Amino acid sequence: MMVASELDFGADGLLPCIIQDWRSGEVLTLAYMNAEAFELTQRTGEMHLFSRSRQELWHKGATSGNVQRLRALRYDCDADALLALVEPAGPACHTGARSCFYRGEPEPGAPRTQAPFEVLPGLERTVAERRAAAPSGSYTATLLADPVHIGEKVQEEAEEVARAAREESDERVANEAADVLYHLTVLLASRSLTLADAERVLDERRA
Repeated sequence: MMVASELDFGADGLLPCIIQDWRSGEVLTLAYMNAEAFELTQRTGEMHLFSRSRQELWHKGATSGNVQRLRALRYDCDADALLALVEPAGPACHTGARSCFYRGEPEPGAPRTQAPFEVLPGLERTVAERRAAAPSGSYTATLLADPVHIGEKVQEEAEEVARAAREESDERVANEAADVLYHLTVLLASRSLTLADAERVLDERRA
């Protein structure tokens, strides 16, 4: 286990800590730790931080319930910055946003878009919302209500991407692959699984 003596807490006794979603890779917030917050985080397995504005320790989610379960804690080559990989129980931001980094654009004047690694986690959250609310007229909700049909759709879309790979353009292959990923995400959700479950199997096979 990492110990505080390995780290350079600097003149103010604080280290910046980037907090990142363990599963999706999304950056949730940037906070600070002193040695006590660091040790509490390691001991309890939940994020403890130091508030520069209040000049006090705080346990993330202690009042809101939006705790962040620690999965890994890493430090950089100079030992003066931390990276915490966490499983968030709710929004990271005090505004209620999932991430504190929800403002701004990728480029001036460019349409708002998601980074590639954000797309599938965003899709999974949307599917989970459809599963919970089952809104009328939702294609996703209709699929979730008929698990057998979901399996048929995954098979159908897989055949279409294979055909596109044989006979059609790269653009068509990408479009058909997107259909496979969508329907596979819905299929997994219908079984209370996520893409992370399949990714875990891939990681185990690599080992």
